[in-house]
Amino acid sequence: MQIKAVSTTPLNWTGDALALGLFEGMAEITGELAALDEKLDGTIQDAIAHEEFSGKSGETAVLRIGSKNQVRKLILVGLGKSEELAIDTLRATAAAIARTVKQQSIKTLGISLPVAGENAALSTEAIAEGLLLALHQDNRFKSESEDKAAKLEAIEILGISEGDGDLAKVEAIASGVILARELVAAPPNAVTPVTLAETAEAIAREHGLSVQILEQEDCEKLGMGSFLGVARASDIPPKFIHLTYKPEGTPRRKLAIIGKGLTFDSGGLNIKGVGSGIETMKMDMGGAGATLGAAKAIAQLKPDVEIHFISAATENMISGKALHPGDILTASNGKTIEVNNTDAEGRLTLADALVYAEKLGVDAIVDLATLTGACVIALGNDIAGMWSTDESLAGEFLAAAKRSGEKFWQMPLEESYFDGLKSPIADMKNTGPRPGGSITATLFLKEFVEKTPWIHLDIAGPVWADKASGTSNEGATGFPVRTLVNWAIA
Repeated sequence: MQIKAVSTTPLNWTGDALALGLFEGMAEITGELAALDEKLDGTIQDAIAHEEFSGKSGETAVLRIGSKNQVRKLILVGLGKSEELAIDTLRATAAAIARTVKQQSIKTLGISLPVAGENAALSTEAIAEGLLLALHQDNRFKSESEDKAAKLEAIEILGISEGDGDLAKVEAIASGVILARELVAAPPNAVTPVTLAETAEAIAREHGLSVQILEQEDCEKLGMGSFLGVARASDIPPKFIHLTYKPEGTPRRKLAIIGKGLTFDSGGLNIKGVGSGIETMKMDMGGAGATLGAAKAIAQLKPDVEIHFISAATENMISGKALHPGDILTASNGKTIEVNNTDAEGRLTLADALVYAEKLGVDAIVDLATLTGACVIALGNDIAGMWSTDESLAGEFLAAAKRSGEKFWQMPLEESYFDGLKSPIADMKNTGPRPGGSITATLFLKEFVEKTPWIHLDIAGPVWADKASGTSNEGATGFPVRTLVNWAIA
């Protein structure tokens, strides 16, 4: 499918379907829209007058046009109140158009939406992003596709001056988001530590990155006792993934992105019980999925930044070799951990990954993980928690998030809460008391980063959507690939 921006106006565009964004409370239409309505035999004004369409945000109406006209169907989509128009409104509106189009037999689509503020480039990119992500449909595991409609072949975003919006960048980022979605959505018998490593190798081959997969023996030599403690009960071998993008010439800066890679989490001997959501634990590698998605996008965009994409991938299973509650593990920086809960395993894998990343001499580290239910309780399903040891780095990341339309809330690094992690027989325990659980999880991870500016993201809520909203389809969302890419290339 081809998507492009063109200067053609809705009045002069021809094709299968024309999508128009209209504001709430529009009593009558004027100007070029009135001229278009006259050309379409008063269809738009008639829909408004007969209350078939009110312009409320996300509302859509599909109207058939007489055969003598330039288009067969008119799609009206609500923008909400004009004073509330924002970049996110356009992204969500484009997604609503895409979901409507998927139910229609349409091959060519023209879209006319207003510019948010004066930023035509960002508006165009947001529209394209919303379209591409909402059009994605994952039928890999169905015997027959549910998509019966004619395939959309071309989309034109109308009334856009040449050079407004980098659609090649949007397509690259969308490809990364879709990869992350498909990795997270896949069942745990399809995405394992082995296949996750193979995905990293495929990205390296296709896009010219370098890749190193550390096997269990390699991790043992590096003293990764924390990661390997989690891995030891699984029949599938662990894989420590290190994918590297390097630009031509001297990089402007060096970054590391680390994603939690638990391809299935049973809880270990602290097994997840009935009602725990154990059947959803295929998504416990959401951090790794987003990390590889960001790698795929960044490799296509080729920024002047060196970036290391890292994941300590394993399952958390139960067997005679399983980690016991009460065991003590030694991480690769020599710190000892009393394991008081085998279901708090993600932080154990991230600990060795953080030590490894800091030894690369990077300028900043971001780790992302479906780490705690406590963060979901605090911030809900749509907002990720963010902690940082560096306010400048935090500001950079939040600016990228705003551009991307993904939501984060900066949380406190309350040092006094580390008291809850103190162990009488080791340097620390892997879990603390229930209150402030997402904060104590972060403080645990902080013990494995010495000096490098660092951000921790708890993405347990937004990585999966139960209902379609914004640009996210139901299921895996691909969060937060867009923010990671926009931060890394800024």
